Amino acid sequence: MGRNKNKTSKTAIEPTVSHQQSCYEGERLFAMLKSLQREIELAKASNRILPEKIWFKQQFSIGVNEVTRVLERMAPCSEIGGEEASAEPAHSHSNHTKLQLPSVPVRLQAILVASDSNPKWLTKHLPSLASSRKVPLIFVKDKKGGSLRLGELVKLKTAMALGIKARGNGINQLVEEILHGKERWIC
Repeated sequence: MGRNKNKTSKTAIEPTVSHQQSCYEGERLFAMLKSLQREIELAKASNRILPEKIWFKQQFSIGVNEVTRVLERMAPCSEIGGEEASAEPAHSHSNHTKLQLPSVPVRLQAILVASDSNPKWLTKHLPSLASSRKVPLIFVKDKKGGSLRLGELVKLKTAMALGIKARGNGINQLVEEILHGKERWIC
């Protein structure tokens, strides 16, 4: 009995790869990260107004907590038709006496998750939450450490999860190519 319990708990944590999840490692991972880094540098060079740290916050959700927060604020996709549910959160009340600022909903285009997270339960909830919001996951597996590789993209030591915000820029175009399996982005 004890042996089976350990085996099932171990496999429950491992990510399953489906049409919305893929795993990058080796040369394929290196090429993807190199292309992303080049696109990030090009996008940063075109916008020299903001400090680097603020610019990164506008383009990415950095870390498991931030990615989770953005996913939870996104409207879940309905089962029928796959379209988004209402754009307003269920808890918001329209109060005509208060000044309401227009809010731009943040959407994640994709989430990069380090497969070497330790403990594994830190990222265990992301696949189901992302699936309910129809956000694809890309698992990053590297001998050096996926979290180190993700951290390098955003000029941090490590990052276990990195959400790419849909902003309609060159980074998003590259991620779209990656998600659709176009190998044109490989250097």
